[in-house]
Amino acid sequence: MKEHASSLIVEFKKNKRSKIIWVTFIAISLAPIFGGVFMFLMKDNGYAGLSGAFKSKAVLMNFTADWNSYLGLLSQAIGVGGILIFGFAAGWLFGREYSEGTAKDLLALPVSRAKIINAKFIYYTCWCLALVIFNLLLGLLIGLILGLPGWSAGMFLMNMRIYFVTTLLIIILNTPVALFAVAGRGYLVPLGLVALTLVIAQIIGALGLGNYFPWAVPGIYSGSGGGDLKSQLNMMSYVILVSTGILGYIGTILWWKYSDQTK
Repeated sequence: MKEHASSLIVEFKKNKRSKIIWVTFIAISLAPIFGGVFMFLMKDNGYAGLSGAFKSKAVLMNFTADWNSYLGLLSQAIGVGGILIFGFAAGWLFGREYSEGTAKDLLALPVSRAKIINAKFIYYTCWCLALVIFNLLLGLLIGLILGLPGWSAGMFLMNMRIYFVTTLLIIILNTPVALFAVAGRGYLVPLGLVALTLVIAQIIGALGLGNYFPWAVPGIYSGSGGGDLKSQLNMMSYVILVSTGILGYIGTILWWKYSDQTK
């Protein structure tokens, strides 16, 4: 237990001054900011205040300038953008040791290799949760400034369930990114994986099979594809996603423990 705590403290101290942390917070803040602009344009003129792709999206998703639509937008932004931002975080966190040449120093420590990796996974989870909480608080502030109508406790709790379940799904799903980071000995390979899965998710989603592709499930669950697609999710969708996360976690532990570490 003491080694776990020490490894986690080291992760926090090592990463607290990194500029990458702040880049992710800036990136995730774009969702509530642009969502607020979206709501502002619709507030007085409805769909007439929008044009082009924004108008098409609003009509398709039946958006209105109220709290329910705005919080739904935040969930959808996490469902799609979270895969990219959380994946970037995982790839950097697990791959930086190789890129910066500090992996050999970690391996030389009198600490179990599994505990080092577990500390990184705990830090990754805390990082992602901090991002979504910041995103939510910023969104609530913007919504209050805009004076959006339609607030109710039931509506808020329903949207929070979708928001945080979507977050949990993506946190679980990005463990394979960590595996690719340690196996690829850097953060370029896992970033390539994140980009590839996003592209494939769009293609498979267009074919109507997104409910069986794990990287498409969070976006569908968040409602980014519409209510009809969300209704296609079933128990197998979540089993596939969780299984992918478990395999990624176990694979990362085993690779770090048993592979030849030459760098």
